[in-house]
Amino acid sequence: MRLKIVYMGSPEFAVTPLESLAAHFDIPAIITQKNKPKGRGRKSLPTPVKIAGEKLGIPILEPTTLRDADFLSALRFLKPDAIVVAAFGKILPKSILDLPRLGCVNLHASLLPKYRGASPIPAAILAGDNETGVCTILMDEHMDTGDVLLSETARITKDDTAMTLHDKLLEPGARLVVDTLLGLEKGTINPSPQDESRATYTKLITKSDGNISWENHASYIERLVRAMIPWPVSFFELEGEHVKIWKSQDCEGSNKPGHIFDLTAEGILVGTGEELLLIKEVQAPGKRRMSALDFARGRHLKLGMKLN
Repeated sequence: MRLKIVYMGSPEFAVTPLESLAAHFDIPAIITQKNKPKGRGRKSLPTPVKIAGEKLGIPILEPTTLRDADFLSALRFLKPDAIVVAAFGKILPKSILDLPRLGCVNLHASLLPKYRGASPIPAAILAGDNETGVCTILMDEHMDTGDVLLSETARITKDDTAMTLHDKLLEPGARLVVDTLLGLEKGTINPSPQDESRATYTKLITKSDGNISWENHASYIERLVRAMIPWPVSFFELEGEHVKIWKSQDCEGSNKPGHIFDLTAEGILVGTGEELLLIKEVQAPGKRRMSALDFARGRHLKLGMKLN
């Protein structure tokens, strides 16, 4: 008899694990966040997990609160063997944690205890790490503190953005949740407590986190550019507009922070707190992405000019 799994998730990261679980286990219900307004038109849109769940023909639950009596009653009626959580965005109350016989399993996009919280993927890039990974934990009443069940590492390359690294972790994550559930059922997994002395935390990213401070080291700014893709995308201010940077490179040399050092075929060389940043590709408000040199010519940028 196949395991009965209730799945909880919302964003794109949670779709591939859902599809993998659906191929191996019975999923009587999916729990996801309610539709939220998005985009310029603020149109109310379903979560990627809801869209995927409907395609799979799985019933969808969208509780306003996880402590709602009717919702908890419906969840108890399902009698799941396990609950799997991937980027759901809320801490589960004890009433849910104690419900399934195999427990509640969380898939997290880092190697815990490093980068607990909402944005582990951008955090790993911003820190300059060479590797990250995915892991599954047995959930408790705190954020990402439960015992680690299984983990798998992934390499971070110099070209990785938060978007490419996100995609790189999808397949390992999908594989890991299936292996974790099979291992829990067979009793072959030994949960490992996290080392609290090594724990680090991440916060929810906001648009202002993409704001570039030229006083920072060029290598830090280069990592920030990659960490903020696809959202909110790093930016500097020019003539009252936010100009997004899509590609950059840290280079040797020095100049006043924020001042243009040179204009080359590769782009705009700008001074930072240490070394130079080569801006390669930008996007002005309402415009398409373009080479930094074309942008500089169109805006008549000059050597020595300061980018705010």
